[in-house]
Amino acid sequence: MKWPSRLSFMRHADSAYNELRVKKTEDPLYKVFSRQYARDPDSLQTRELAQTVADKYALRVSDYETDITPAGEQRAANTGRALSKAFHEGNFALPDVIFYSPYRRTVRTLAILATEWKELGDVKRVPDDRIREQEHGLSLLYSDWCVFQTLHPEQRKFRELMGPYWYQYPQGESVSQVRERARDFAGMLVREWAGRNVFAMTHHLFILAARANHERLSPEEFIHLDENEKPVNCGLTTYWGEPDQGKDGKLVLKVYNQKFY
Repeated sequence: MKWPSRLSFMRHADSAYNELRVKKTEDPLYKVFSRQYARDPDSLQTRELAQTVADKYALRVSDYETDITPAGEQRAANTGRALSKAFHEGNFALPDVIFYSPYRRTVRTLAILATEWKELGDVKRVPDDRIREQEHGLSLLYSDWCVFQTLHPEQRKFRELMGPYWYQYPQGESVSQVRERARDFAGMLVREWAGRNVFAMTHHLFILAARANHERLSPEEFIHLDENEKPVNCGLTTYWGEPDQGKDGKLVLKVYNQKFY
């Protein structure tokens, strides 16, 4: 079989951006902005509110440097303890290799997992920037998609024209480009890790891109998955290599979005 015997993906723990998004939804200022944006995203009032929100909530840190939150640390620890228990009970195998996105939130999540699951610390680890999050380009300056669209209305119109799958963030990536990275990563696994147990600590969009490639999903099916079944923080997705399926074996989805907290 050309594929790994197991291929597991895990999304990093809750990040500062995830926490910020929740905090904004509880802010009266952001609620006013959201209502105004829904009524008229091009009005002067909407632009003024958008700038106020940006001044108050922009993270002012790169996506690479965005860390996890205390709540994320706790979820990562709970996940590590649960996986350690499953391993010692014979219900979860130790991977042969761990690939991880070099972003701070993935590095921190993996470090906490290994603290709680001691044997994981002995596994070969390989940083791989192909499994990083989608590049959001200039929109990162605002830490909010609606704010970015308000202050750059041509980007909102362009996205409406292209659709969320094909739209490419300025100085960033489209979903299609992330899928291309995922194909390249899968090709490396075929060449170097056939028949082995592979674990990858990665991000929301990359997990969906990998799923879309392995399951041959269309752009429309990808968007449906992203809107209705997003990967959860510290959620586990696992494929099993089935050597009797297809010409050279096949990866079959066995677990999606499994939580241990």
